[in-house]
Amino acid sequence: MFYKKIKFILYIFLFYQIPVFSQSASFDNFDSKNLSRYFSGIVAHQNKDNTKALSFFNSSKVLINKHDPYFKRYIYSLVLENKINQAIYLIKNNKSEDNLNFFDAHFLLIIDSIKKNDLDYAYNQIIKTSEFFKNDRFNLAILESLKQYIYVFKEKKFLRNKKNFGTLSIISETFQLCYLNDEKTENYFLNLINDIDGDYTRYNYFYLSYLIENNKFTKAKQLINDIEYINTTLLLSQAKSWIENGDYQKFKSVFSCKSHNDIISEFIFLISNLYSSDDNFDKSNFYLNLSNFLNPRFIFNLSLVAENQFLNNEFIKAKKTLKNFQKDDKFYFWYRVKKEAQIIAKERNKKESVNYITSQFKKIDKPNDKILFDLANFLRNSKEYKKAINYYTEILDSLTHSAEIKSEIYYRRGSSYERIGNYEKADKDLIESLKINPDDAYVLNYLAYSWLERDYKIDEALEMLIKAYNLESDDPYIIDSIGWAYYLIKDYSKAERFLKRAVELMPDDPTVNDHYGDILWKLDRKIQARYFWKNVLEMKDLEEAMRKNIYKKMVNGLISS
Repeated sequence: MFYKKIKFILYIFLFYQIPVFSQSASFDNFDSKNLSRYFSGIVAHQNKDNTKALSFFNSSKVLINKHDPYFKRYIYSLVLENKINQAIYLIKNNKSEDNLNFFDAHFLLIIDSIKKNDLDYAYNQIIKTSEFFKNDRFNLAILESLKQYIYVFKEKKFLRNKKNFGTLSIISETFQLCYLNDEKTENYFLNLINDIDGDYTRYNYFYLSYLIENNKFTKAKQLINDIEYINTTLLLSQAKSWIENGDYQKFKSVFSCKSHNDIISEFIFLISNLYSSDDNFDKSNFYLNLSNFLNPRFIFNLSLVAENQFLNNEFIKAKKTLKNFQKDDKFYFWYRVKKEAQIIAKERNKKESVNYITSQFKKIDKPNDKILFDLANFLRNSKEYKKAINYYTEILDSLTHSAEIKSEIYYRRGSSYERIGNYEKADKDLIESLKINPDDAYVLNYLAYSWLERDYKIDEALEMLIKAYNLESDDPYIIDSIGWAYYLIKDYSKAERFLKRAVELMPDDPTVNDHYGDILWKLDRKIQARYFWKNVLEMKDLEEAMRKNIYKKMVNGLISS
């Protein structure tokens, strides 16, 4: 009896402490078993384990019509597990209006009606939802855009939005015109693509799709010829490959401006991307799954699902998602290989990941500079510098691209040479990179810092760092480098000013903390110096050589040279 009383008190405590519970809820609807499962579901949900969360929620389903926060979490879990039809069914059949007080429940009903081509219901639901969430500007912008689309789908007439939602309005109007096959469509796409205030290269793809759908193959080829493989996106690389191979049907099979579902799917993808850029991965995946629900043929969008899963350490799910990228589409397949190699590095070790990516690379038919560049970068990031150098050299020997690309490759090969101690070739490549692009702050910083470490051309290195700092005054690595340069010329007050700022920007960086400790020691602030050196020793993945050096300084202090 005493045990049961304690257990009941504990549940009351949890009930009022967890904010998702409504204080007006009646205890008559709950028992300890269901509550326990629900709480376990919440914990799993908060730990990003949605599969487990859904399992707990399913086992406490008796609460579904009894408590609105439960219902909301359950719906979210279903959508995140791609059980969207089930989520919609539950919303439609829910008996409690209180359970439907969150935006995404209404949004799901709208999406369901669009998918079923019930545009009248969709429109009325948008009006109803707009009134319900009239104080939520972001959701209102979404609803206003959807209302525009529905009007255009029904009336076959262009509708300019009375409210200006910036780029969202421009995108909406562009797809409206595309749907109507209006003669102004091309200009709208071009204005969007060439917008200097943002990166809208993705819409090159939809412009290409529009051209191909209207049999304007020559224009499509001209557009794609101006896009270089080596510095473009996954989506456009694959699109370029399709056009070069004359595989125009691929475009028509995955997206059409004439499809309600495809257009709204792209609109929802935009919402998902906004949440992803804000590191809200659950919300991003929620909308992304809805986007794929409307247009499951557009495989590219699954790359964002895989990225979100990878960043969330959901490696099993990520590997399952990546299986959608088949070998038939070379660049999609290569994306899959790269991401799988990254997962292997996280789950096991870098050596296995390198073996995997190099073995899969051999399966690629006629790998171009883009794929070679990706492989070289992967090897460089895995500290396989000699192998990376070979591929960078292969690219440079065959390169017909712009000088800007050559500058980047010279920098990457030069930095690889520097890492293996071949300073002559490193300097040559890095200087060559700067000849092409003399205002590249990061190359200036890399070369200058390399010289500082070698006690070589200190004055010239400082000049380069001042130039780099003037170009990128907020970059913490450049700030650290210029501070260290002042340290080497014994201008400790200037060094301290810069390195203090570097520590503020990168408090978890071992080199920055080490440098700052050295300067503090020179300024006779020895207690503080040891504090920052101690910080270094407490950092994870610290290289053994640095660890030994820090230990010496902790014991003996900084021995003057």
